[in-house]
Amino acid sequence: LGPLWRTSDRLRNGFLRSRVTPNAATGREGEDLAHRYLRKKGFRIVARNWRRQSGAGEVDLIGWDGEDLVFVEVKTRHSSEFGPPERAINVDKEDALLWSAHEYTRRAWIDWAKVRFDLVTVVLGNPPEIVHYERAMKG
Repeated sequence: LGPLWRTSDRLRNGFLRSRVTPNAATGREGEDLAHRYLRKKGFRIVARNWRRQSGAGEVDLIGWDGEDLVFVEVKTRHSSEFGPPERAINVDKEDALLWSAHEYTRRAWIDWAKVRFDLVTVVLGNPPEIVHYERAMKG
């Protein structure tokens, strides 16, 4: 099944690169890899690219890891030449993620005590380098 997924990804990403900015296409490629990686680890992904009703703030992936509802930020780079992907997380991004998580849990009637924030970094290459940081941010 792996070769089929990779072929499907290549076709979709090739199409995507012709329709969106290069950064958006790179981000989408990283999100696809992170999504598959987390599913292999046993996560049940329930939302991708979820936005608040106001349109502000986007959560890349939302999923259940056992009893934890996990809000996942994915950062993707082509290389670590200019620093690791996790350096792109700043206070504004953390605030937006926090506000989005509050709205999601409120609308879904989920207890805040079950919430966790993770970070997945992807450095594209052959093979891609994927690092998963659990509890990367305090809620």
